[in-house]
Amino acid sequence: MDSGQQRLKELGYKQELKRDLSVVTNFAFSFSIISILTGVTTLYNTGLAYGGPISMVYGWFITGFFTMFVALSMAEICSAYPTSGGLYFWSYHLSGREWGPFASWITGWFNIVGQWAVTTSIDYSLATLIQEIILLSTGGANGGGYMASKYEVIGIHGGLLFIHAVLNSLPIGWLAHLGMLSAVWNIVGVFFLMIIIPVVSPRKATSEFVFQHFNTENTHNIHSSPYVFFIGLLMSQYTISGYDASAHMSEETKASDKNGPYGIVSAVSISLVVGWGYLLGITYAVTDLNHVLDPSNDAAGYAVAQVFYDAFKNRYGSGTGGIACLGVVAVAIFFCGMSSITSNSRMAYAFSRDGAMPFSNFWHSVNGWEVPINAVWLSAGIAFIMALTSLGSQVAFQAMVSIATIGLYIAYALPSLFRVTLARKTFKSGPFHLGPYGVIIGWVAVLWVATICVLFSLPIEYPVTAANLNYTPVAVGGVFLLVILGWLFSARLWFRGPVSNTEVKPFTL
Repeated sequence: MDSGQQRLKELGYKQELKRDLSVVTNFAFSFSIISILTGVTTLYNTGLAYGGPISMVYGWFITGFFTMFVALSMAEICSAYPTSGGLYFWSYHLSGREWGPFASWITGWFNIVGQWAVTTSIDYSLATLIQEIILLSTGGANGGGYMASKYEVIGIHGGLLFIHAVLNSLPIGWLAHLGMLSAVWNIVGVFFLMIIIPVVSPRKATSEFVFQHFNTENTHNIHSSPYVFFIGLLMSQYTISGYDASAHMSEETKASDKNGPYGIVSAVSISLVVGWGYLLGITYAVTDLNHVLDPSNDAAGYAVAQVFYDAFKNRYGSGTGGIACLGVVAVAIFFCGMSSITSNSRMAYAFSRDGAMPFSNFWHSVNGWEVPINAVWLSAGIAFIMALTSLGSQVAFQAMVSIATIGLYIAYALPSLFRVTLARKTFKSGPFHLGPYGVIIGWVAVLWVATICVLFSLPIEYPVTAANLNYTPVAVGGVFLLVILGWLFSARLWFRGPVSNTEVKPFTL
C-alpha cells in the first residue's frame, strides 16, 4: 500500500480502481486534455479577430501566468485529498460540517457539467475539422468542394464519441499507453507544425506584425482596445483547462498524494511553453489577416485551415501538404477527446459513489477490468445529447459550450475559496504544499476566476441583438439555478457529502 492508497483509506474509501498510473502517465492525461493543438486551432479565429497577434502572443502569457496560480492552489489541495472526483470532495472537507454538503453539491455539479461540455466541444470541434478536411480535399469552398451538412457533422460527432467510449472501456493500463502516445503526439505535433508551416510559406509575416499588430478591423463595432484585448483572451483560457484530470485519476495513480499535484502543475507549465511556440509559428505564416478570416475563402473562414492550405499551395501549387498538417491536428484532437471522457467517467464514478447522481449505484459500478464502465458510456451519451443543440441553433450550442470554460473554472475556484476562508487555519497540507504562500496563491486564483467570469460574459458584438447576444451568463446562470433548486427541493434532505464506502453504501435515488 503506497502513500496515495494509504491516504485514500484514511479518507474512508476502499481501493476499487486499478492503481496503475505513474507520474508521467498521470501528467499525460491532463496534458492531452489541455491539448494545445485542440484549443489554439479551434479558437484561432477568435484570437485573430479580437486583437490579433498582440492579443494572442501576450495574452497567452497573461492568461498562463494567472492560470498557474489556479493550478498551484488545486495541486496543494489535491495532495491533501487525493481522490477521484477530487474537487467536490475537497470542497466538503474544506467547508466544515455545516457548509460541507452544500459546498460539495454545488462544486460537484459545476465540475461534472463543465466536463461534459468540454467533451462535447472537443469532439464537435473534431467533427467540424473533419468537415473542413473533406471540403479542402475536394477542391475547397471556391472550387466545388463538398461541405458536409450539420446532420452529417453531428453524425461524425456521434461516431467519434462511440469510438472514445469503446477505448475507455479498456483496462486503465492499456489506456495509459494511449495517453502516453497522445502526450508525445501533442508535443511532437506542435514542434513539427510550428516549424514546417512558416518554413514552407513563401511569404512570411514580419516580426513587427507578430509582436506589435493589434487587430481592430474585425471586431463587430467594438472600438475599445482594452475590451477587444480581453475578449481575445478566451482562446488562451479555453485552451489551458482540463488539468483537473490529474486529480480525477488520483485513485489510479501510484503515490497520488505526490504525483497527482505534479501532474497538474507540469501539464500547465509545459503547455504554456509549447503553446506559445505553436502560436508564433502559425502566426508568422499569416500574411493577409483579412483573407484568413474571410468566410468566402477556400476554408470557408476556418483560419488555421486557410493558413496551412495557403502555405503549401503558394509554395507548391497544391494545398495537399496543408491538408496533411490538418490531419496531424485531427489526431491530437482525437486523443484529447479520448482523455476527456476518461476524466469525465472518473468524476461521474466518484460523484455517484457518494450518492449525488440519480441511479448512483448503476453509474458507480466497476467491471472485471476495474473500469467504471457505465460512467464511461454515460459521459459519451450526454456529450452527444448536448451537441444536438447545434442542429437548432449555433448560438444555443455556443452558449452551452461556454459552460466548458466558465463552469469548469468555477468548480476549480470554489475549493480554493474555501481553503483561504473557512479552512484558512485548519487546512492540513500533504507532501506537495505551498507553505506560507498557499493563502496568497489561493486568493489570486479565486480573483482571476472571478475576473474571467465577467470578461467572458460581456457582449462580443454591437449593437446587441437576439442573434448575437452572448448567452454565456444565461447558460452558466441556468446551471447554477438548477443546482440550487435541486439542493433546496431535494438534496438538502438527504445529501450529506462524501460517504465512506468502507462502512456505508452510498445513497441511491
